[in-house]
Amino acid sequence: MTDVRIAQKEPLKVTVEEGKKYFWCACGLSQNQPFCDGSHKTTSIKPEMYVGDASRDVWFCCCKHSENKPFCDGSHKKL
Repeated sequence: MTDVRIAQKEPLKVTVEEGKKYFWCACGLSQNQPFCDGSHKTTSIKPEMYVGDASRDVWFCCCKHSENKPFCDGSHKKL
């Protein structure tokens, strides 16, 4: 598997909508973090789909090392 790129070492807070599909960038190459813009096509890494379970604020991982993808779990603090 191709190594992921750390997009940034802090998570991004996003207000998501219930029932809406979001495609989280797993490769770190997207210019539209934390979401996929198709840049992964040069890698073997695929984006991860997330469907909003409620309309609320969530913290998306941008270091790409979370064990709870697509959400931040604090892994960036160890990088």
